Amino acid sequence: MATTTKVRKTGMYENVMRQFERAAGVMNLDPSVKKILAITNNEIVVHFPVKMDNGDVQVFTGYRVQHNNALGPYKGGLRYHETVDLDAARALATWMTWKTSLAGLPYGGGKGGIQIDPKKFSQAELERITRRFTYALGDNIGPEHDIPAPDVNTNAQMMAWIADTYMSTKSPAERSKNQHVVTGKPVGSGGLEGRDRATGFGVVVTLEAWAKLRNTTLEGKKYIVQGFGNVGYWTAHFMNKNGAVLVGVQDATGTIYNPDGMDPEDLLQYQKDNATIHGYTDHDFDGSKFFGIDCDIIVPAALGNQITEENAGNIKARVIAEGANGPTDTEGEAILLANGVEIIPDILCNSGGVIGSYYEWLQNRNGEIWTMDDVITKLRKKLEDAFDKVVHTSEEYKTDWRTAAYIVALTRIEMAYQQRGIFP
Repeated sequence: MATTTKVRKTGMYENVMRQFERAAGVMNLDPSVKKILAITNNEIVVHFPVKMDNGDVQVFTGYRVQHNNALGPYKGGLRYHETVDLDAARALATWMTWKTSLAGLPYGGGKGGIQIDPKKFSQAELERITRRFTYALGDNIGPEHDIPAPDVNTNAQMMAWIADTYMSTKSPAERSKNQHVVTGKPVGSGGLEGRDRATGFGVVVTLEAWAKLRNTTLEGKKYIVQGFGNVGYWTAHFMNKNGAVLVGVQDATGTIYNPDGMDPEDLLQYQKDNATIHGYTDHDFDGSKFFGIDCDIIVPAALGNQITEENAGNIKARVIAEGANGPTDTEGEAILLANGVEIIPDILCNSGGVIGSYYEWLQNRNGEIWTMDDVITKLRKKLEDAFDKVVHTSEEYKTDWRTAAYIVALTRIEMAYQQRGIFP
């Protein structure tokens, strides 16, 4: 009987471990530290019942993976998506450890979520699911232990429900001290002015730094964005202010293309009115050829493993700015680098979100309220410093930017372990 061989797609966790192994080899990472960082500290799986609007009870599965906390509390988002599982949470938690270290934050890395499609549930059901998940996690999260945030399909409202549920489990005198158990809350509930746009703003700050390094500007540069949610929209908003031209957008609802450019604000309104981007332009476009669009910059801002060996060779852009976590797998990256395409790696490019989260956490912790101008100025400084470190390290080790970003992150964690030692 004849058998057919199927091309196996690299899993996200396998991808992150390959990147880690490469950087550890280039920098000659301490073998003991390497053993510690190659595994996660804790992997929490909770099953919890929730009553639906029709009276039926459904049991959901939630995850929280805590990768490492050598530099501070675990930090990372919660996503509501059908692809959420332990493998994905491990990969995303590990990336968060590198991301917070690279940004110079006093955090480690964590990630999690629930394996659901939130579109299938009412707002009232999502509230009950979120609150029950928070209760099920219990003291596995906490403002000085593990601090969740929004991620794919989660938002400020959900963070407010988590904060309220968590605070309700504490004694009355302790409740206000626990407001910073999550970040990404609405501004009226202790959130940070500008947190909504922090990730997209960060993507554009790193692109501005790239343009400056290459003695050019973003003015007139054509770009495409995959994903038109929070990150994709705010990236387009700030790219527009730089005079860049949006020629293509792809999301779960469709692929649109206009070589003459599109207005991000107008597209956002169309998306709100129609719950889709499909039909916004007259151009029919084959979604499978999206990354091959003739442009200068690609911003993947959706899910992981989107740029692979199957489509990387078609890319004409000069630079990929990774707004999503892990959008490029290792095989795809090898093709891009061989073709001279530059990649601003995810742990640098999209770190504006976690940097914004850090400022929100500090604001709550210290009982302060910061203005939008304060936040944007602080964000820009942190991101530009991180970009400069990556470029400098890349030149020092004669390696690509992703490996250099890992080396910067790993060096800081390695130093913490070497100075502190292993207990007991």
